[in-house]
Amino acid sequence: MELSEYVQSGLQPLADPGCFSPRAYTVLLQTAFQSLLDTQADQAALDHPDLKQIDPTVLKHCHAAAATCILEAGKQKADKSAISAYLEDCKFDRERIEQFCTEYQKNKDTLEIMLGSIGRCPPHITDVSWRLEYQIKTNQLHKTYRPAYLMTLNVENSGSGSHTDVNFSCTMEQLQDLVGKLKDAAKSLERATQM
Repeated sequence: MELSEYVQSGLQPLADPGCFSPRAYTVLLQTAFQSLLDTQADQAALDHPDLKQIDPTVLKHCHAAAATCILEAGKQKADKSAISAYLEDCKFDRERIEQFCTEYQKNKDTLEIMLGSIGRCPPHITDVSWRLEYQIKTNQLHKTYRPAYLMTLNVENSGSGSHTDVNFSCTMEQLQDLVGKLKDAAKSLERATQM
């Protein structure tokens, strides 16, 4: 498994018994799994009494890192040895590695089902429609006199075949920036296919 430096720096405090007591580590690990697998997960799960002594910024960083590690392990269908090797590199002790692997094995099937339901293909834009809006006043009765483009992207999900619309409003500069980025992407794709 390969994870970014940000994730690695978030896992390092989890390996430190001085930062996360054994009980705090257990709670954070269970919270990370719960937040990924339970759509009704309580947003206040990080307010657990065993986590109160930990700086909230560090706590959120560690939670995000643990969740990312769990997702990456699930995405790669990593086995216990691969997870153990990665956590050893992050300076986890044997007991914490064993606990992580046990929790992972317990939730592995549910995690794989959840990841499988996301799909492999990003949505595909099938059509674009737009209209120009000219705003004269705001709801506070301030005069603005500014044009805006109301964009609608018709999107198709390849796996399910369902059609949805993505609506947004943008200024002329934002639209020009979007068109420029799309042209750059098209040129990059064209170069890649010619190689």
